[in-house]
Amino acid sequence: MTVVASPCIGVCRLDERAGWCVGCLRTREEIARWRDADEAERRRILAAVARRRAALGEGEANSHALDAPKLGTAQCGDPAAS
Repeated sequence: MTVVASPCIGVCRLDERAGWCVGCLRTREEIARWRDADEAERRRILAAVARRRAALGEGEANSHALDAPKLGTAQCGDPAAS
């Protein structure tokens, strides 16, 4: 059985304007569902992440993690992130 790995890179900050994590580009709902998601659901989430990454462009997606505090983001564990 193949395990679909999480796209989390440890940069857990939600960009409230974009609606997703600046590190992994998953939405709150996708992050919450990940643990209990089956392989097919995880692949759907990864496909959505790939579409977001393509829309942003690889370089821009990576720079979001560096600029996260400037984007009005909430860090994991903050009330705004839950």
